[in-house]
Formats: sequence, C-alpha cells, structure tokens
Amino acid sequence: MYSLLLALIYLAFISLGLPDSLLGSGWPVMHAELGVPVSYMGVVTMVISGGTIASSLLSDKLTRKLGTGGVTAASVLLTVLGLFGFHKVLDAARLRRAVRSRCGRDRRGAQ
Repeated sequence: MYSLLLALIYLAFISLGLPDSLLGSGWPVMHAELGVPVSYMGVVTMVISGGTIASSLLSDKLTRKLGTGGVTAASVLLTVLGLFGFHKVLDAARLRRAVRSRCGRDRRGAQ
C-alpha cells in the first residue's frame, strides 16, 4: 500500500513540475514552428509565473474547500489541458505555415 501511495505522489510531483522544464528545452523548436521571436519566451514565462503566484495565493482556500486530493487532481488536469493547448497551437502554426508555403508556390507557378 505504501509503495502505491509513494508512486502516486511521485507521479503527481513529476506531472506538476515537468511542463516548466519541457517548455525551456522545447522553446527553440516551438518558436520556429510558431513563427515568433525567441524573446516571446519571456511573455510565456511571465504568464506561467503569474499563474504560479495566483495558485500560491489561493492554495489555502482551495485546499480547505477541495482537500489535498482534489487540489492535486485539479492541478494535474489543468497541466494536461495546458500541454494540450500548446500542442494545438503548434498544430495550427504548422497548418498556417503549410498553407502559406502552398499559396506561395501557386503564385510563383502562375507568374
């Protein structure tokens, strides 16, 4: 039983901390896919920091209302939704770039 609880705690810890480190290592590829400058990482980091501050200020109220398990489950769910959002943004950027390159080829071929 203790091993299962320890594994669950470890998975919760990893799932809550992993996205921050992945963003730092993945940004060099992401900014190219999104077509934005590298400096936009600062904006993304500020949004993440703002969310961290807000969650820290609200953690006491949320823990009293939802309990520790509820807060952890909500945090993991929001993390998954955030990662899914990053994935969808990258897909949209790839699609936009593909359409632009296709339109560019069509225009050059027509000239």
